[in-house]
Amino acid sequence: MKQQIVGIAALLMGLFASAQTNPAITNWLVNTTGITGRHYVAGNSTPIVDAVLANVQTVQYNNTHVYVSATGIPAYITGPFQDGNPSLATAQNKIFKIPLNPVQGTGNVATTGGNIGVFINGVALFDYRDGVAYSATGTNGVCGGPGNPPCPGGPMATQAYNRDAIPAERAGFDCAKAHPAMGNYHHHQNPSAFNLDLVVTSNICDLYPSDGLYVINPNVHSPLLGFAYDGFPIYGAYGYANTDGTGGITRMKSSYQLKNQTSRPNGPSVGQTIGNQTFFNGYFREDYEYVAHPNDPTYLDIHNGRVCNTPEYPASLYPNGIYCYFATVDENHKSAYPYVVGPTFYGNITVSTVTTVPAGTTILATDTHSITDLSVRIAPNPASDYIAIQTQLSEVDMQIDLINELGQVVKSGKILQGSTLSIIQTDDVYAGIYFLRVSRGKQQSTFKVVIDR
Repeated sequence: MKQQIVGIAALLMGLFASAQTNPAITNWLVNTTGITGRHYVAGNSTPIVDAVLANVQTVQYNNTHVYVSATGIPAYITGPFQDGNPSLATAQNKIFKIPLNPVQGTGNVATTGGNIGVFINGVALFDYRDGVAYSATGTNGVCGGPGNPPCPGGPMATQAYNRDAIPAERAGFDCAKAHPAMGNYHHHQNPSAFNLDLVVTSNICDLYPSDGLYVINPNVHSPLLGFAYDGFPIYGAYGYANTDGTGGITRMKSSYQLKNQTSRPNGPSVGQTIGNQTFFNGYFREDYEYVAHPNDPTYLDIHNGRVCNTPEYPASLYPNGIYCYFATVDENHKSAYPYVVGPTFYGNITVSTVTTVPAGTTILATDTHSITDLSVRIAPNPASDYIAIQTQLSEVDMQIDLINELGQVVKSGKILQGSTLSIIQTDDVYAGIYFLRVSRGKQQSTFKVVIDR
């Protein structure tokens, strides 16, 4: 659907490395244009512009840490959250203190409810849970969350059976697969739009199109998306087949699988319904088991990561590699448990939030780029229904023109200030060879594209 195509916006969201060598310093999506957040309200597909700056505001660093100041509001449109969640994404205004050289920990530190990582746009990462759990004494079978009795030990306490937010709260996620908790907008899972999955499990993007943080591309190594609270990097769904950065591109696979079970010890039977809750297999985190694949490096470890080389951490600079988490998906690009990080960290928790940045830090310079500096990515090519044109974050509007072999402009679009992507719909264009012209003032670049039916 054409509305679904719109949700492809913000491909990779400015993940182009600068001259610095430590990605924990350089790979943040810094707001250099004044772009603000936007949100939908249910029943209105025209977004409301907010008076809150989006993405990261400043990056400062010293020899040991990087300090990232962010509102927690993305540039992509948030909402609506159609499960009765009354909250909107609101500014969090945090300063994250992240180590430049994280180290392996005990491996026994469990993820918890709430923030366990931060994406490159300053948006929070949560783990699998949503604060709801099974209650053997509850009248509706669950505790925690709106309308349910409290869980023993409080909302952050781990219970015997803890609900998986991904299937349970799908109706409340927006197009970007996220939602707020008391204003704290966050992702639990791979942060790409629902309508870009190979099998679409939510139609929210049809009426309320938005962007994710990136678009899955099976042909290239996924971008660096953020950092977990142990300081180690988080990547998207695809990586190198081999840990040393060789072997081609392949999907990184979770080593967790659903148990073959019909009952749960001291819990509800699989498929049992209590009140309005049906406890299917996969309703709880405890329905999964870890199965090691020691001879296949594309399967991740018990923390959902591996030690490896990546484009940002090449073997030339990191001969021993670095531990990386991956946002796992299945063969249909549907999010796969444990989704990003967990259920335990590889390292100890070393990321914190602070109220001030210490004296002596260096402010990361934000360069302005000319068109000759820009990496322009075009996908798909050959194209059929649409072409997505992605650049680095643009500080001014950029013109996009689709030109036929006679030199006639047949389609046009723009990459708006503070955005990275334009969609040119081609379902009503004849098949053939065309040229895409990307212009900023007098600066231009032209690319050959093929439209094929």
